[in-house]
Order: sequence, then structure tokens, then C-alpha cells
Amino acid sequence: MVNLEWYRTFKTIYEKGSLTAAAESLFISQPGVSLHLSSLESYVGYKLFERGGRKLLPTERGIQLYHALIEPIQKLEEVEKKYQKSTEKDTPTISLGMCFETFQITLEEYLHTLPFNVILEFGGYHSLLQKLEKGVVDIVVTAKKLETRGIVHEPFSQEQIILVGSKDIQVEMLQELARKDEKGFMEFLKQQTWYGPTGENEHLQRFWMQNFGQHPDFRPNYIVPNFNSIIRCLTVGSGMAIIPDFLCKQEIAAGKIQLLWKGYQPLVNTLYFVKRKKTIFEREVQTIRDIFEKNSAPLTLKE
Repeated sequence: MVNLEWYRTFKTIYEKGSLTAAAESLFISQPGVSLHLSSLESYVGYKLFERGGRKLLPTERGIQLYHALIEPIQKLEEVEKKYQKSTEKDTPTISLGMCFETFQITLEEYLHTLPFNVILEFGGYHSLLQKLEKGVVDIVVTAKKLETRGIVHEPFSQEQIILVGSKDIQVEMLQELARKDEKGFMEFLKQQTWYGPTGENEHLQRFWMQNFGQHPDFRPNYIVPNFNSIIRCLTVGSGMAIIPDFLCKQEIAAGKIQLLWKGYQPLVNTLYFVKRKKTIFEREVQTIRDIFEKNSAPLTLKE
């Protein structure tokens, strides 16, 4: 496999015109420059320079290779410069993984106040936890607890999964039916207009199983990008959906949508901060955690 340093050395020789000048520019020995050049010529299978007096002149193949490499090498040098450790005090950068709606509701308005850099990763819980294990992200906010070596789950809040709906739905009638006729109530719900998020819609699956003992045998009428889209749709159109309560508490309080039903057996998830046991970002993690605890429901269930 070719050594990328050979290409950098080739570029420098091409631009400087001699092995000596290239060695001075790269801060390596002239024999080292010669070794890189001979190794690259052996790899590509042809001569890249010819001697012309005191200077090295590129061959036709060398000219073609230079023009093919110049832009990619410049980009790599820009990346290297950007990520090179500064002699000044560095501003920490941490990567957070969570669902998009959780970020919008909890962290978005505080992002500009954080004294460190943040990279957001959005996606499913399983993919985010895999990225945490690989070191791609530093913290994951999730309702999933998967036992993994070297990973710590710290509970900080709860969410309840609830049935919500548009303002035109008669809540009293719906709840009365739920009390008197469980089977009839289930059939009634199936006939309604439903909204669901893109993906597996795990909340609907678990809510239905928890309360009716079976998986839902219907699909939502409208599949939209995320829960925030569902909430906006319900404020202007008729229908219902299964949503975590903290995502829609403001809209319920404002009368834009309605809490229809909490279920025969309330479905409550514990929310966790998930991080590696050994992290250099303890202070930054605590700052993020303080924001979430300030804006989340208190943790009351026993672990």
C-alpha cells in the first residue's frame, strides 16, 4: 500500500525543483526525500523526474501525476492544519448523540451559551450507542439501556408515552368508551386517522402491546419526518398519535392539541445519559446534564 507521505514528498520536489530544497521544506533529511521518491517511482512503475542541470525536471508522467494529486493533497493539508493541536489552550469539542426532537426541545436554545464546541449526531438509539462504543460520540441521550463493557448509564429523567389528538376529538366520549368496552375502544382507535414518524414507530408498537396485549394491525395514515412534524400536523388537522409527553407538553398546555389517554397501564421510559467510563470531558458532560435536568421531568421511579 502506498505511503501518503511519498505523495507529499513528490509534490514538494516538483514545486521546489531539487531534493535539497524539498528536504529543507519538509524538515527531513535528503536521503529520506530520495527514499520517498524512489519508493513512489517503484510503486507507480515509471520515472517521475529527469535531471536537468542543477534542477530535477518532471517527466510527462510526473506532470500528469502532479496535476492529479495537487488538489487532494491541498485538501489534506487544510484538514491537517485545522485539526493540528494548538500551542494555545484548546477549546474542548464534544460530540452528542440524541434524537432530533430531544435536541430541539431541550438543548437547542442553550447551545449558544456552552463554553465548548459541540457536534450533534442524530439517529436511532442503536446506531448512536455503536458510535459511542467506537468513540465517535462522547455522550448519548437515550431511553435504551444496553449493558456494554466500559459504558455507563446514568438515569436523569423520565418520559411517559401518551395518546394525543387534535382539538376536534371528544375526549370525554373516548375515555368513557375506554372504561366500559376495551375491545370496542381498540376497534374505535383503529378507525381513526393516525400520524406516525418515519421508521419503526417503536412507541406505537410498545404502547399498543402494553395496553391491548397485541401488536397494532394497522399503519398510520400519514408518515412524517419526526414527532415535531406530527405535533404541528395535529394543531391544524384531525387525527391522533402516540408521542412522548415531554415533546408535546407545551402544545397541550396551550390547548393546541389534547391529551386523550394515558393507557390502562402507563408506559414510562427512564432517560439516560450514556458515556464511556473513562472520559476527559467530565465537566462538559455535567454542563449538558444540568441543562437536561433543568428542562426534564424529575426522576421518581426506582431503578
